[in-house]
Amino acid sequence: MRKILKVDNPNVYVRYEGAEQLHPLLGIIHYDELTTFRSSLNNYGVWGLFIQREFPRSLSYGMKTLEVSDSSIIAVAPGQFGGREDDGTVLSLSGWAFLWAPELLHGTDLEKRMADYPFFSYYATEAMQMNLAEWLEITQLLTQLRLEVRENEDGIDLRRIMVSYIRLILDYCKRIYNRQQERENQDTSDLLKRFHALLAEYYDKDLQHELGLPTVSWFASRLAYSPHYFGDLVHKATGGTAIGSIHAFIIDKAKSLLMHGYNINETAHMMGFEYPNHFTRLFKKVTGITPKEFLGK
Repeated sequence: MRKILKVDNPNVYVRYEGAEQLHPLLGIIHYDELTTFRSSLNNYGVWGLFIQREFPRSLSYGMKTLEVSDSSIIAVAPGQFGGREDDGTVLSLSGWAFLWAPELLHGTDLEKRMADYPFFSYYATEAMQMNLAEWLEITQLLTQLRLEVRENEDGIDLRRIMVSYIRLILDYCKRIYNRQQERENQDTSDLLKRFHALLAEYYDKDLQHELGLPTVSWFASRLAYSPHYFGDLVHKATGGTAIGSIHAFIIDKAKSLLMHGYNINETAHMMGFEYPNHFTRLFKKVTGITPKEFLGK
């Protein structure tokens, strides 16, 4: 049976790691101050940010495995699972865990704004990458917040200040997330350009007669991706499938050949189809009409 830590309050995780308990609704752990660290597979009932220079490898996040690079932030939300089951290995980490209970946000503007921070979603499967300045800024905020909680009695004023710090840290995280998304969008745009260039090259070099019709696997291999991940990137960028992009290219090129006087059989052969009826079937699937209807015959 799997060992799962039910973190329904920040201090459940704080106590598990042997750190200082600061407040009933908020926990801050500075891993650098701990002599040892125990990994855990957590069922979260709290909001949290894990802000670390390094993470244990092969962390789970929902039903996925999350590979995290150094100087990263992972965000978790109530109802999520994540972490790594304790296998007895003693670890040493550098960074912070910042957890707060949903009750702390009740009745605040921030409670309504939590949906504005998309990095808490399971669909955000990549950790946020910090630069040095961001690491120092967030570290300073957590240090100041911890001092506030240590030196002041619990009450409305302190909780208002705590929420203000949470909001500020989340806004820093959103800036990091948005910058990362912009970079990923640019990377995806570059990927599509290379994909379309390879499609054109495939037919310029007559590879269809040597290798047959182009496949997703062939392009993924040339672009150094797995077929599944390559397909995901194309879908994210276009809303369609990679094979759909290939088929659209083939039919557009076939239309040009037909318009230049080649008959259906010649066009099918030139595009790499073994049988003309296979070409006709794909043509109708993509365009809604047959090649004969396209030619007005």
